[in-house]
Amino acid sequence: MSVLSLQSYALQTWTSGAGAETRIASAVTGETVAAFAPASLDFRAMAAHARDVGGANLRRLTFLERAAIVKALGQAIMDRKDELYVLNFHTGATRKDGWIDIEGGAGTLFSMASKAKRELPDDVILIDGAVEQISREGTFVAQHVLTSLKGVAVHINAFNFPVWGMLEKLAVSLIAGVPAIVKPATSTAYLAEAAFRILVETGKVPGGALQLVIGSTGDLFDYLSGQDVVSFTGSAATAAKLKSHPVIIHEGVRFIAEQDSLNAAMLAPDATAETPEFQLFVKEVVREMTVKAGQKCTAIRRALVPDALLPAAEKAISEALAKTTIGDPAREEVRMGALVSLGQRADVEARIADLSREARVAYAAPPSPVGADERGAFVAPTLLVCDDPAHARAVHEVEAFGPVATLMPYKSLADAIALLNRGGGSLVMSLFTHDAEIAREVILGAASFHGRAIVIDRDCAKESTGHGSPLPVLVHGGPGRAGGGEEMGGMRGISHYMQRTAVQGSPATLRAVTGRWVKGAGVDKNAPHPFRYRFGELEIGKTIETPSRNITLDDIEHFAHFTGDTFYAHMDEAAAKANPFFPGRVAHGYLILSFAAGLFVDPAPGPVLANYGLDELRFLTPASPGDSIRVRLTAKAKKKRNDDYGEVKWDVTVLNQKNETVATYELLTMNAI
Repeated sequence: MSVLSLQSYALQTWTSGAGAETRIASAVTGETVAAFAPASLDFRAMAAHARDVGGANLRRLTFLERAAIVKALGQAIMDRKDELYVLNFHTGATRKDGWIDIEGGAGTLFSMASKAKRELPDDVILIDGAVEQISREGTFVAQHVLTSLKGVAVHINAFNFPVWGMLEKLAVSLIAGVPAIVKPATSTAYLAEAAFRILVETGKVPGGALQLVIGSTGDLFDYLSGQDVVSFTGSAATAAKLKSHPVIIHEGVRFIAEQDSLNAAMLAPDATAETPEFQLFVKEVVREMTVKAGQKCTAIRRALVPDALLPAAEKAISEALAKTTIGDPAREEVRMGALVSLGQRADVEARIADLSREARVAYAAPPSPVGADERGAFVAPTLLVCDDPAHARAVHEVEAFGPVATLMPYKSLADAIALLNRGGGSLVMSLFTHDAEIAREVILGAASFHGRAIVIDRDCAKESTGHGSPLPVLVHGGPGRAGGGEEMGGMRGISHYMQRTAVQGSPATLRAVTGRWVKGAGVDKNAPHPFRYRFGELEIGKTIETPSRNITLDDIEHFAHFTGDTFYAHMDEAAAKANPFFPGRVAHGYLILSFAAGLFVDPAPGPVLANYGLDELRFLTPASPGDSIRVRLTAKAKKKRNDDYGEVKWDVTVLNQKNETVATYELLTMNAI
């Protein structure tokens, strides 16, 4: 193939550099794949363009409109994935490895877009928690809200997942309404640039929302502010250097780091060499050592087994590794490709030497790559064994970012938990056990040191996503050594690019700010019935107050026998009075709901298509025979679902003849557009 000439994308223009070129070699053949010359980028102008143009364009869109763009970007990657797979092999990755990166990246866009559509409003402001009543009469209230930062997100990505690593960051920042400047790692920048071109060529990205830097970020950090975010994936040393930049410190720039991680897998003491959990443990250790040639931030670096099972585990893992075919990742029979570069190979070999001072090499056959030669960055999978991990240091501090893991024994469950935590903080730990009580003890002892904990046993293994798979709906990050940051996590990831603000004011003010009706804000009781309005016509605050209905003892007994709910509080006067919650026999909660619906439902066909459900149901005051109830129904919030219908959230309050609140809940209906 011809050498690719890489370009940066700045101020909505593809830009080539001048001068001496940096050449990027194929991890498999050693031949040049791509080259670039340093571009003379105006980073001050790029940051300003992102904020003033990109941010403004994104913030004009609602969360759902931004989510639709993210979905379209995911589809574009899928439509042109074969172009990316061609380049993927040069990174040393097999087709399966590339699937995680390329289609996994697109899947992350799809997942985040789908969750946003389901969980976020068709608005530009997010409600965070319930309204707080901070005055006696309720005329002064507060609401936490989240609004988009007015800055730029600087995404600095690692070499191992040039597509997924870029897309998982963009998914949340774009939905949050924050533009991004993306800086991929140089060694695989050709694959990141190709994916970035696909995004731009969709025509779906608002102007200024995305920019790309090939090469150095120059003086970009000098132009950051407290409204900006830096999201970094890479080494702890680089993270420390970036975090200590004077502007990052002085301006309080948000810094999200995902860095070195000595992730651990533990085989619990309930296992034996004959149990399924033993086999699952061995399989997972081998898989995490060989997928992406071990170049995964979530890969297993330390494998813990009960002391008595060390020989069996060492033998089983070594035998499985011996069956791993290494070579040209484009060949179908190859299961593990090369490291990303010769430089990376040298680094891994140096780290193995460091680890070997405390651990013996149990397995490390010569690579003998199939269909390739020494020009490629091939390293054989290496299993080390540390017989005395309690008194070792390097095995808990040195990460060989390749197909390398250290097996170590433990003497007791407490000993194992201590070893799990010796890594000083990791992205993920896994536990292989069929004993739920052991799982609880390990989680309680170790969870605070790990960003994700996965428990695998014979019952869930078939559907398990495995130790090393970050998921869009789960947080990806970890404490301490792992950087202390979080990414993804469903809608949690959106909040990293938004500001939480406590807004205080009258209910009417909060209604105007949030677009949701707040108790105490005015209501509109004018006819017609609220159920007569189509989705687009219905105004927030539209209310109906119903006539009253008496509840009789016959009603209660009929409901009890008709439904089969003959709980004593409804049927036995003496037993009900003995209950501290009831004055005597009381109406069923669901009878109250049914009568309430009968009071407010408009039965004729109309814009209300369906009762979708109810949330936040609370029964607050018992209803006794002879009491009467009435309902106040208020349109609280709306969310368009598609061109045919939208969801309406209604505030429902059930009151008795004393004006006491009997029940409250949120009713959800689907209303025709």
